[in-house]
Amino acid sequence: MMTIRPVSILLLVSLLSACVFSNDPRIRTPGQAIDDELLERVVERRIRESNQDYQDTNLYTVSYNGLILLLGQVSSEALREQAAAVAQGIDRVRTVHNELTIGGPISYPARTNDAYITSKVKSKLVATKEVPGSKIKVVTENGVVYLMGMLPRAQADQAVEVASTVYGIQKIVKVFEYIDG
Repeated sequence: MMTIRPVSILLLVSLLSACVFSNDPRIRTPGQAIDDELLERVVERRIRESNQDYQDTNLYTVSYNGLILLLGQVSSEALREQAAAVAQGIDRVRTVHNELTIGGPISYPARTNDAYITSKVKSKLVATKEVPGSKIKVVTENGVVYLMGMLPRAQADQAVEVASTVYGIQKIVKVFEYIDG
């Protein structure tokens, strides 16, 4: 029979607590990432439940530390505005960046190209020493790249500069929360 030594338990607890608790705002815990995932699902579900017309739209949400980015296509300005209002009314949502466009869903080739651009931007950011690429969330919608994260302004500007070297980007939108660096 296998026994667990108290030293092993103490080591495990201290390692796990180091993952969870940090005074450095630049370090995101796994719990914060899970909170963002859950918040994305709650926001999108509530928007879709608020109006039957959202069922046939290409709408999705991205969250980073309570900042919500609304992306996709809706059929009217009224739906665009309603989506932002619903999102803003949800607990733990601090700010809503409404980037919904009016029109039909983008094509499959455009979505494939967006995925390619996102992977290229992420790769370049991770490969750049001056930028904490793993701390930046990258999303592309119809050729527009959205960069999200908590960074000092200088690192955020460097991230934009690195991302701008990727071919095929129409525009880069910064959705950063600036922190002291």
